[in-house]
Amino acid sequence: MSAAHDLLDETTIVAVATPAGRGGIGVIRLSGKSALTVAQPLLPKISEAGPRHAVYGILRDVDGTRIDDAIATYYKAPHSYTGEDVVEIATHGSPVVLDWLLRRCVALGATPARAGEFTERAFLRGRLDLTEAEAVRDLIDAQTLEQAKLAAEQMSGSIAAEIRPAKDALLVLIATLEAGIDFAEDDTPIMAVDEIIAGVRAVQQPLQTLLASFTHGRLMREGLQLAIVGKPNAGKSSLFNRLVEQDRAIVTSTPGTTRDVIAERVNLNGIPVELLDTAGIRDTADEAERMGVERSRRAIADADAVLLVVDATEMAWTQDDTLEAYLEKPLADALQNRPLLVAWNKADLRHGSQPLVANTKGVVTSAATGEGIAELREEILRMAGSQPSAAGATLTNLRQRDAVQSALEALERAVAAARTGIPHEMVLLDLYECLRALDSLTGQTTADDVLNRIFSSFCIGK
Repeated sequence: MSAAHDLLDETTIVAVATPAGRGGIGVIRLSGKSALTVAQPLLPKISEAGPRHAVYGILRDVDGTRIDDAIATYYKAPHSYTGEDVVEIATHGSPVVLDWLLRRCVALGATPARAGEFTERAFLRGRLDLTEAEAVRDLIDAQTLEQAKLAAEQMSGSIAAEIRPAKDALLVLIATLEAGIDFAEDDTPIMAVDEIIAGVRAVQQPLQTLLASFTHGRLMREGLQLAIVGKPNAGKSSLFNRLVEQDRAIVTSTPGTTRDVIAERVNLNGIPVELLDTAGIRDTADEAERMGVERSRRAIADADAVLLVVDATEMAWTQDDTLEAYLEKPLADALQNRPLLVAWNKADLRHGSQPLVANTKGVVTSAATGEGIAELREEILRMAGSQPSAAGATLTNLRQRDAVQSALEALERAVAAARTGIPHEMVLLDLYECLRALDSLTGQTTADDVLNRIFSSFCIGK
């Protein structure tokens, strides 16, 4: 990372920090040791501004023509988002004005910022650890309030705080074993095997709890994709419309109406769920319907889970019946080995209270009346495993999960090594590997290529 630090010392970066398009306000952000130098020809009063104080001025073109009014705010290093000198210039949100201002800043010596470069500099300057930096992106991308809350929690350093006791215990264990190697006499171990294993287990427990948070955290961050499937005319589109609470899909009594996959995103208790209304799967000679069936098969294969809509009025279900007997072979084949929830639809048209298929988890619903829709939403979330873990922090992406998993695997190797009675130097190799994995979680030992992948996924200006 030393090369990156050299770059920070040499350049001042600039970008539009507000979304593309027209708005009431637009903001240009400058960061670097020359931020004030670049901004001063545009707004001379900026040199009079104290840190975190705003000044008003008039933006003029090189020929003196008035362009717009502006307000500039100066943030002195290290008390800024990036840890460098930062100037933010707010104008009216005209794309033309912002583009002109961006080009003027570049002409005055600034360099256009790469995607995520402001947050990358904040990380490299020690203003954020890597999990906090990732949370910045997640907060910007949040589509539900619960996603925003989770990102804000990570931005406060919750993951680093969660692993700190485990890391401290690991460092004590490493220091004790190192001391034993340096000062033990007659090759007598300073720690018994049982003590070493107990020390490792103390490190493992909070990390295992943190690892268990990943299922919920990934679901919160990425959401769930649910394919709604079934035989033609089972009421899939009607149920889809009920779940999205609008007439999104065309509904008719003619089987095979749906010819393409229709997607809509809904918020279920803070979890973003993408619902896919698919064409009924069956053998058909109609070319357009056959193309829709093929797309439905692909949607089933790619989805996280499947909601099978069954017409509960189609046959007199008994405890001896099976779904396999009801489903035609093309649909049964498509559902093999897929996480499945059944909606027994058209409950308003059923006669009597005959039992449905035994040993099949499902919800009795009516797309026409709304019966069972609330219960169906709950079952979708339960099937997705949306319950929070016991951890005080939550892992939300694969990089974080892999780091904690690697740390735990190294600890298991340390236990196995200790039990064989090999010298402590060999046990220490695994303990140091665990320490490196924990450091990579927060970014203390993260390689430059990993950083590039992370920050390149940010928007320009952040």
